[in-house]
Amino acid sequence: MSSKDANPQAGQGILMPKKETDLFRAVVKQYECKQYKKGLKAADTVLKKFPNHGKRDEAINMVKLGLMHDMRSHVCWHVYGLIYRSERNYNEAIKAYKQALRIDKENIQIMKDLALLQIQMRDLAGFAQTQHQILELKPNLKVSWLAFALGKHMKGDGKGAIAIIDTFLSTLENGSVDLQKSYETSELALYKNSIIAENGNWKEALDHLHECKKKDILVDQLSYLKLSGYYQLQLKLYNLAKESFFNLLERGSTEDYSVHTGYMLSILNIDGEVSRTMLKRKGARALSSMLVLSNDQQKTLKEAYQNVLIERFPKSIATKRIMLTLFNVDSEDWNTSVNAYIRASLIRGVPSLGDDLSSFFIIPATSSNKNEYAIAKDAVDVKSHVAYKSIAALVDTVIASLESTSMFPGDDDVQPPSTLLWTWYLRSVLYEKAGDYSNAIAVVDKGLDQTPTGVDLYELKARLLKSAGDINAAVKCVDTGRELDKQDRYINNQTTKYLLQANKEVEALETIALFARHESDPEQNIFDMQVTWYELELAACLARKGYFGKMAVEKHFEDIHEDQFDFHSYCIRKVTLRAYVDVLRWEDSLWGQDTYVKAAEGVIHTYLHLHDNPSEHVNGSEPDYSSMTAAERKKAKAIARKKKLKAEKKAADSAKDEEKEDTKNKNVKQKTKDDDPDGQELLSKPPLEEAKKYASTLVKNAPKCLTTWLCQYDVCSRRGKAMLALQALFRAKSLEDSSGSMDSEVFKRIVDFHLHVKLADGSHTAVEEVFGSEKVNLLGTSSKTLSDFISEWQEKVKASPLCNLSLRVEVAKAMIKCNVGTCSDASNLIVCKGLDIRGVSLQSCLEAINTLKSINGAEKQAQEFAALAKSVYSLSSNF
Repeated sequence: MSSKDANPQAGQGILMPKKETDLFRAVVKQYECKQYKKGLKAADTVLKKFPNHGKRDEAINMVKLGLMHDMRSHVCWHVYGLIYRSERNYNEAIKAYKQALRIDKENIQIMKDLALLQIQMRDLAGFAQTQHQILELKPNLKVSWLAFALGKHMKGDGKGAIAIIDTFLSTLENGSVDLQKSYETSELALYKNSIIAENGNWKEALDHLHECKKKDILVDQLSYLKLSGYYQLQLKLYNLAKESFFNLLERGSTEDYSVHTGYMLSILNIDGEVSRTMLKRKGARALSSMLVLSNDQQKTLKEAYQNVLIERFPKSIATKRIMLTLFNVDSEDWNTSVNAYIRASLIRGVPSLGDDLSSFFIIPATSSNKNEYAIAKDAVDVKSHVAYKSIAALVDTVIASLESTSMFPGDDDVQPPSTLLWTWYLRSVLYEKAGDYSNAIAVVDKGLDQTPTGVDLYELKARLLKSAGDINAAVKCVDTGRELDKQDRYINNQTTKYLLQANKEVEALETIALFARHESDPEQNIFDMQVTWYELELAACLARKGYFGKMAVEKHFEDIHEDQFDFHSYCIRKVTLRAYVDVLRWEDSLWGQDTYVKAAEGVIHTYLHLHDNPSEHVNGSEPDYSSMTAAERKKAKAIARKKKLKAEKKAADSAKDEEKEDTKNKNVKQKTKDDDPDGQELLSKPPLEEAKKYASTLVKNAPKCLTTWLCQYDVCSRRGKAMLALQALFRAKSLEDSSGSMDSEVFKRIVDFHLHVKLADGSHTAVEEVFGSEKVNLLGTSSKTLSDFISEWQEKVKASPLCNLSLRVEVAKAMIKCNVGTCSDASNLIVCKGLDIRGVSLQSCLEAINTLKSINGAEKQAQEFAALAKSVYSLSSNF
């Protein structure tokens, strides 16, 4: 038998016999459906008859062997693409699929696989083209039309997407299932409506929505009412919008604050950009606590809520809360209403009441839009707020009455002891909001004396102890609470978090392992569950202990990005197109999420630390014995030997345990092997180049985050990229608010830039001119030199009674570095306002004290400031 007879595909692209060809197609399909056992069985059947057709390296070798026998085999190129796809090498997979399509131009399966990768890689033009080809081959399939319309939409061609949907609907016969009322028909209609709205055609979108309602094809009535109200606001049809949002409340959306916001906008006749911005806000805040309203507007809303909503929805908590935001906080109506609201929550025992009430501490936002409110977070803003003073006084009165008579003031009903307990709890939280940790701890101790089994009390006290500066006491306290309820995952997680912050990573793993799968390794289980908060805290813990190699961004975000594959086909087939588009757009911003930014920032700082301290590149490297005495050297070597023996014994025991476990549980899912558990491979990479990669990712995906540009500056300044460092500072300044303040980190880097960053030798004259002029522009319009800039900010800080402590410290440091003013001026800038300023924390106080110690003649001020800080952070051992 010739070689061609043994392999009918060899050389000319001739197909195998029909039976084997069908089997091979089944292999590809079963692979796609993850039916691997069936696929292997079918593949073995083919290989028995055609052995030249034929785990990772073996599969690649088999494919290459197949291509060597026949370069014109579309099947081999298809399988080659599947292998690359399984390895997440999508670009190479796309190349293989395209090569397969050059050979077999009408292979639907290959086109589908190619389209999946194109939408995954956001090759939107290619995706639309591929879906168009599929539509031409399979125009009778609904999914072909929808996928092509989606491709047009994602590419930005909304009109084209609408035309495709209309064409598809025109091909349907009267009485077709796709024209009758059903979930898929409803979703397709709403998807088309969303495309019309994205184009800004509010009138057309509203008319289309009403037409769908008239045809009775909409299933999602809530979406219909929300969209109707939204469009009516944009078209200034306020009465109709009011009716739409009221109907939503009637249908049970009384606790949806966005619905209340829409209702208020329609009453106040607010349209345009303001309404669009307010309706996009998330959380438990309605329009009255987000937008500065006039007295007449407040009166109008108050009448609407008192005369209509309060009477119509008497059990709605959201309605009652919103009503509180419509009163002036110094009025009798406010005191009466908030008193009733607080009493009802105390009787029920609501631990979150303190956080709930803190949403009333609203102050004018410092952003460019002065017409908006922000919630006061800083202790100095909270304790000076009228609402805080009113609530604190009210709670103090309630405590005094309950302690003496077990009744609320002016009430004859005797309250159970739990009411007093939760009142103490609330007062402690209020003290915490105001930064008065000593009194907060004293009050919560009263509750623990009364009810020593209150888990929430231990969690609160632990939080207060940590804030007061004693993390070890906080760990003991929260662990005591955890022991009272070992089924409570939340307090277990809090204990784990505090243990990590106390640098006790072993105990932390043992604690969180109580809620991990017992049959598997807890670390692997935590990784599989993508517990990012734990991994970020662990990374910070290890970095503090000097184990830099173990700190790295986990692969969760890659897995989340990969998980899109589960939706590409499903969502189009099930016509969940609106949700699918939201998922795709969210995935596009994945690498800009807060969790990733925080992780990337940690990695960048770690690599920069290693760049600045090359001796710390290798974990476990021997210390510098040359600088030690003979006795110290002998002791250090003995400790090193013990550590080495202990590590070797641990590794040997671990290997034995794994072998026993493998023998015992052969059918249990195996732990993923970590080839670099200590991060030595990561440490071997050039730190600056690795930091550059993460900084570039942040620049691309999180350009509106201040952290991005601070990290970019730190990396570029070390790489000698002066122009990129200058650009980073301009971008950081552009993100600052227009209140006249500046972030201390931005100020510090501007000073550092002028002192240390210079253009590389031999730069072009034009570059030097631009650099010189922009360097001056960075300082602002009123400053020409760095000394002028520092003097200007010295005056701004002196004139601002609440200026951030960190900024005060950085300005004082700059004054000393650049000889601006006297040492006395610099030290007074830090201490002149005491601690009644913004930005006071344990860390900022320590930084201030260290700075004062470094200033000549400020030793006494450093001691006085330390005593002042000690009065707030009484449990800290740093003073």
